[in-house]
Amino acid sequence: MSDATLAASRTPLAQRLKSPVLLLVPAVLFLAVIYLLPLIDLFRVSMSGPTWSTHFERVFSVPLYWESLIRTMQIAFTVACLCALLGYPTALLIHRTRGIAQILIATAVVLPYFIAILIRTYAWMVLLGRNGPINKLLQTLGLIDTPLALLFNRGSVLLGMTAVLLPLMVLSIYASVARLDTSLTRAALASGAGPLAVFWRVLLPLTLPGIGAGFLLVFVAGLGFFITPTLLGGPGDQMFAMHITQQADSITGEGFLQALAVVLLVITLVVVGIAGRIMGFEFIWGGGKLGDGKPRPVATAARVQAPRRGFGMVLADLLGWPLLRLMGLLSAGWGRWTVRIMGGAVIVALVVPIIVVMVISFSKASYLTFPPPAWSLRWYEKFFSDSNWMNAFRNSLLIALLSATISVSLGATAAMGIVRSNIRYKSALMLLLVSPMIVPPVVLGLSLYALFLKLGLVGTYLGLAAAHAIGGIPIVVVIVAASLQAVDQRLEQGAAVHGASPLTVFRTVTLPAIAPGLAAAVFFAFLHSFDELVLSLFLSSPRMKTLPLMLWADINYQLNPVLAVVSTLEVLLVVGGIILARPVLTRGKPA
Repeated sequence: MSDATLAASRTPLAQRLKSPVLLLVPAVLFLAVIYLLPLIDLFRVSMSGPTWSTHFERVFSVPLYWESLIRTMQIAFTVACLCALLGYPTALLIHRTRGIAQILIATAVVLPYFIAILIRTYAWMVLLGRNGPINKLLQTLGLIDTPLALLFNRGSVLLGMTAVLLPLMVLSIYASVARLDTSLTRAALASGAGPLAVFWRVLLPLTLPGIGAGFLLVFVAGLGFFITPTLLGGPGDQMFAMHITQQADSITGEGFLQALAVVLLVITLVVVGIAGRIMGFEFIWGGGKLGDGKPRPVATAARVQAPRRGFGMVLADLLGWPLLRLMGLLSAGWGRWTVRIMGGAVIVALVVPIIVVMVISFSKASYLTFPPPAWSLRWYEKFFSDSNWMNAFRNSLLIALLSATISVSLGATAAMGIVRSNIRYKSALMLLLVSPMIVPPVVLGLSLYALFLKLGLVGTYLGLAAAHAIGGIPIVVVIVAASLQAVDQRLEQGAAVHGASPLTVFRTVTLPAIAPGLAAAVFFAFLHSFDELVLSLFLSSPRMKTLPLMLWADINYQLNPVLAVVSTLEVLLVVGGIILARPVLTRGKPA
């Protein structure tokens, strides 16, 4: 065989080795082994009874579990509706403000989103407590004589969950509002339509995809909630996920516990599947459709069809015009002030609990009370001098650093492979990479426990870091992919044409361009692991306590200002991270 023939036969292999597609392999293998296989095994164990349906029949025949499942869906649906109702005017408020006011309002929404759910729930426990600010304000105004029981009921659960998930809705709707062409609303106004008609016929129908995406994300997240309902609710507010954690702590036959988890997982997947069929699965990662590497058919006159009226337009015609005739009597100022008042109330509800907790951390009192009777740093001294808190802090720090390293190494390369390759089924691969975002944490924690127990990883730094990385990889993929899509590929092509190797092109062109996004991805992957509680409940050991586990134990058994100290330190950590991520969060924002 000649040298030319050998060179020709080697060329395709060399090209394949340089293909960006190979960058997807490490992340896909990691998720396949440590994420998909445990979930598949969970299904197998759940069907291990005398018949495959034995344990499922028990789940649906015992009123405790069946009623809890119905209650969970009702609460999740109610919370999603409340978030949509309150989130829309908040998103409009952000969009309509300018300058420093817009930055402050957007920060007030984004900041709570990145603070641990446990801390935000703790803030509401302080706010709604018998000695909390709300009861004291009502007493000061003379509206009540004795403190109200604002905690441990359905109302406090709905309030707490809505406050926790509301930023997710606001960000989803704002992304839809910010992409609108403002010339459409100007054209409608110029054609004689009133402000309310423009809202109902133009703005609302065009932003329905954002509302739908936010609604589904909030609903799916609500299905797997148990931290907030456990701390704020009463016996009649138990969510389905709470039964899984309770059963995991007790001696139960193998299979039934897994069946509980499978039921919750299947319901979640069915909801996501129906939504993906209607809206496209892109709503999960908030992006557009990814090219599948297939040639697109050229549009011809035969293929061009008249645009069809969407669901939003039909809904506007059926319901909107009778309402508009009545509301048309109101001036445009009513709409502006409605947005300002509702949006302002949402901002207050998101920020005030955090501020109250930060103030309490400087209290001299030995119990939670607001305002503090005197000021002191005693609780900061207690936190930094307590070996248990310090050990938990060091454990969380080391685990988060290791988890962030795994997440960024796998997630950034996978993002490069997704964005820079021309393979088919990109959207399917992206769905696999971000799918851990929709799996209830209690289900994932239970599935991982069996695998980690066999591998001896329960209660180890590596085990917890790897488990946390399952949720960190989607965060990194979404952030880095967005950064890569903003890079002008002509710069990379120009460097390659002039003889630079792929590694040199990445080091000198691509990496500097995506550096802000990569830094943000590192921080948020770190923060995700640092705040992770649910997986740690399943995979930790008595000798391996993390900071969230210490917080969880103290919140359940005692409430003192040390918890406020931890919350304050995390808020400062998140503020620093948002400042670091600001170039990414503001990229592409309309002027």
